[in-house]
Amino acid sequence: MAQSVDDYLYNVGSYHLKISTTNESAQTWFNRGLIWSYAFHHEEAARCFRDAIAEDSSAAMAYWGLAYALGPNYNKPWEMFDEKELASTLEAIRKANADANTHAPKATSVEQALVEAIQSRVPKALDETAFRSCNEAYAAAMGSVYEKFSDNLDVATLYADALMNLSAWDLWDLRTGEPTPGSRSLDAKAVLEAALEDENAHKHAGLLHLYIHLMEMSTTPEVALVAADHLRTLTPDAGHLVHMPSHLDILVGDYRSAIASNAAACLADEKYLAKHGGDNFYSFYRLHDYHSLIYAAMFAGQYKVSMDTVERMEKTIPASLLRTSSPPMADWLENFVGVRVHVLVRFGRWEELLKLKLPDDQQLYSVTIAMYHYGKGVAYAATGRIQEAENERDLLSSAIERIPPERIAGDFPNKSNVVIEVGRAMLDGELEYRRGNYEAAFKHLETAIDRDDALTYAEPWPWMQPTRHAYAALLMEQGRIEEASKAYAADLGFDDTLPRARQHPNNVWALHGYHECLLRLGRTEEAKIIKQQLRIAEAVADVTVKASCYCRGSCQGS
Repeated sequence: MAQSVDDYLYNVGSYHLKISTTNESAQTWFNRGLIWSYAFHHEEAARCFRDAIAEDSSAAMAYWGLAYALGPNYNKPWEMFDEKELASTLEAIRKANADANTHAPKATSVEQALVEAIQSRVPKALDETAFRSCNEAYAAAMGSVYEKFSDNLDVATLYADALMNLSAWDLWDLRTGEPTPGSRSLDAKAVLEAALEDENAHKHAGLLHLYIHLMEMSTTPEVALVAADHLRTLTPDAGHLVHMPSHLDILVGDYRSAIASNAAACLADEKYLAKHGGDNFYSFYRLHDYHSLIYAAMFAGQYKVSMDTVERMEKTIPASLLRTSSPPMADWLENFVGVRVHVLVRFGRWEELLKLKLPDDQQLYSVTIAMYHYGKGVAYAATGRIQEAENERDLLSSAIERIPPERIAGDFPNKSNVVIEVGRAMLDGELEYRRGNYEAAFKHLETAIDRDDALTYAEPWPWMQPTRHAYAALLMEQGRIEEASKAYAADLGFDDTLPRARQHPNNVWALHGYHECLLRLGRTEEAKIIKQQLRIAEAVADVTVKASCYCRGSCQGS
């Protein structure tokens, strides 16, 4: 039985795509389903499309919407479906496609074209080659639809979506700024930017959402800021869309806006959680929004926001949710339980790290346990307890071995057993530094930097404290000011050392370090310029920043 169309709890904006139905309730449910699809909340989208079908079982586009919502997306390609989930999903998609075909003759020409195109969005086998062929066939089919209906904003959005899914999260070479080989990034850019010229583009959540994703990995993420600003309040209860502008806020160093957008997104997510619970794939997006809020607050030096959000996030990740097997929730969500360690290390809360109690279930909490050993090892090293730090280093190595290779780290597509290797090198560096083996320490820290830089782009970055922050802080402690200044300049984006997506403009930690370097190097005029940025950054922080990393000796106990 369909939900009451008038009792719906969620405000997802007023955007609508007129479809071939005379039933107003079916039309309303379709509109909601489409917006939720554009918001990557596919369970809620499917629920709305099914309600549209319940109101008008002859509406071809309602079946089209159901087939679309059940399929892959930019954050969850075919390869990320588990075997059991994939079998049931494909069965449902095939039925929806067949029903859409049955009713398509009564639909408009654009609706018929969309129904025909989505038939090809079903893999013929369950392997990587078949998934790729399916994606290519669907992109080609949507290209034909776009040729006929290029002035239709939804057709443009869906075509760009198909093109981007050919290389999800691999649209640009971060080093060169060029499209990755085999990607259709420039084609997607042309389609989206042409659509953005439409006078109604600023009301289209799907178009704005995809443009942010397209440009965030490019060398010019700032060109999507206007699109992001239009999106911020367009769909108040669609948490992921409220959050999306923060991807760009982080990249341009606007941490206050990132905090505000993610705070609003988390409230929207909690509203949905209260009604439907967390046993759904949208839990990944809810945790992603918490994660993003924490990440922005860390860069802004806001300990209270960071830890308050950690507490809220952890309450929504019970073991029962992680034990859900289809899809395997632990593979997507367990890593978020270890985020507390990133925050405590960032803010030098050594005693709190040492008091952390390891979970009993080593298999379920494999990433969390590895992170706890990393955090405790750093805390012991920073407080001069070398033997205990060495013990934690050994326990970390053992814990890494237990991490399942399919477990995601923070955000798709990085894997946890790859990301934690950054922590292993960091801890090695901290240990050698406390032993007085400074050259060996810096070599380990440089290894950590190399591993950090080599991670696949994700927002937030899976290793949450930039590795250069610790490296430069310890260089300064050893009087190697020129080297430290270069590390800070790279982190802040003041030179071309790092690709655009790896820079952290305006963050209070590196600004403090760079300003101190400039003063100690006698570059006082440059220091005056940096001081203007630093003053604003320090005003936002709720801690007194004395160095870019609390591992620096002068910061102990602060």
